[in-house]
Amino acid sequence: MFLDYFALGILIFVGIFIFYGIIALHDIPYEIAKKRNHPQLDAIHYAGWVSLFTLHVLWPFLWIWATMWREDKGWGFNHLQHEHDELAIKVEQLTAQVESLQSQLSSNNNNNEKS
Repeated sequence: MFLDYFALGILIFVGIFIFYGIIALHDIPYEIAKKRNHPQLDAIHYAGWVSLFTLHVLWPFLWIWATMWREDKGWGFNHLQHEHDELAIKVEQLTAQVESLQSQLSSNNNNNEKS
């Protein structure tokens, strides 16, 4: 008789443990986003609850979404913008240099033709 109640107690404990474990699992992307000060924190949290009711089908995508944002780098595309700006400056410098060389060549050609 005691073992029946003991087994029932273990089953109830395991059921509650699994229930709360699944709820804690679905909240991992939200906690990651919260730690990183993600701008879409609420959306990740609500999508986590939706994922809970869809048997965690969305969970891997939420994890990726939460980890893509970093407060210091944003989405990671700022580096590309910085490189683009540097290249634009170099192109402008090279264009100015080519134009100055062309003007020097044309002035040298004009001096050669006059003499």
